[in-house]
Amino acid sequence: MIEHFYICPYCAVEVSLLVDAGARNQVFIEDCERCCNPVEFRVTVEGNEVVEFDYTAIEQ
Repeated sequence: MIEHFYICPYCAVEVSLLVDAGARNQVFIEDCERCCNPVEFRVTVEGNEVVEFDYTAIEQ
């Protein structure tokens, strides 16, 4: 697992996210640890390193 940080689009707090180092292209949804709102992540991993990281708020 790779620890990566992002700024939550809802509460604007820096949050830690664990990314699977074994999967190259990933799309998944996780709730913010702080405010519990859902965020969609699109991540690309190469050589045990996050090379692309994008995320968006999911409107409810």
